[in-house]
Amino acid sequence: MKIVIWMCAAVLMTGSALAQQGAKPMSSNTLSLGTATPGGGFPLYGDAFAEVMNAADPGLQLKTQNTKGSTENIPLLEEGKLDLALVAGEPAYEAFKGIKRAPTKLKILTALYSNPGMFVVRADSPYKTIRDLVGKPVAFGAKGSGLVFLSRYVLDGLGLDQDKDFQAVYLDRAGDGPAMVLDGRVAALWGAGIGWPGFKAMSESPGGARFIAPDAGEIAQIRAKHSFLKPLLVGANSYPNQPAPIASVGSWSYILARETLPDDVAYRLAKTLHGAEATLGAKLAQAKETTAGNTVSAAPELAMIHPGVLKYFREIGVVK
Repeated sequence: MKIVIWMCAAVLMTGSALAQQGAKPMSSNTLSLGTATPGGGFPLYGDAFAEVMNAADPGLQLKTQNTKGSTENIPLLEEGKLDLALVAGEPAYEAFKGIKRAPTKLKILTALYSNPGMFVVRADSPYKTIRDLVGKPVAFGAKGSGLVFLSRYVLDGLGLDQDKDFQAVYLDRAGDGPAMVLDGRVAALWGAGIGWPGFKAMSESPGGARFIAPDAGEIAQIRAKHSFLKPLLVGANSYPNQPAPIASVGSWSYILARETLPDDVAYRLAKTLHGAEATLGAKLAQAKETTAGNTVSAAPELAMIHPGVLKYFREIGVVK
């Protein structure tokens, strides 16, 4: 009896020590996936991604976790408190390049989708251009969202300051933005990409919506100052009542992995993901851009892609 009591105490002490060291209380075949605040594009994508991956490989389960977004996901990954997380292109760019911080050692698991940035207003709004919005209340997204980074770069490229030239509103929840535009609390909502929930909600509202993006001259001006931003296109009919394509600038979002994610796990994730590309794309329109080829093209450098993923890419001939 004493031996049993001693063994139980030892187990409890070991568990306590692990908790003090910050170990995640997850089984070895479960990986945490950080997304963002409810109502935004990252939780929408993350839930679809996890569902498809879990069905394709039941032996390795992904568990999504709402966070404050990209700015929180990066340090959580670096601290080992998340295994994987969705991160927007601009915060990832700053982390990889070591802008205002040491360069990160996180690795890219996959590129998700491109993010052409633009504003949405009510269809009856008098505002037609970005400069029409100067001095007006504008919702730029959730406080920790990568969308806020993208808007800062875009506006800075036009010689505008997000906080000084606009009445900038930062949300606690990404999903709060459309209602604020519809009831007049803000003049416009900033967002990005295809299938973004805020744009979808605005487009499907009874009064309808219009998009405001930089024109050709403004795109050239933005890219002259911030060349890492890419010219991107929102195809016609990507949203209800949007008959013409919309040109803008933006970058690619990623799923990043903690530096210590084992190579064999990253390889297994990549093989599962790209074997299920069609299933994921059928589930979510923007996920059709989640391909091995796009990951190679979107990565700033091949060395930033996880070695386990690169091993799989070499096997399928995407990387030599």
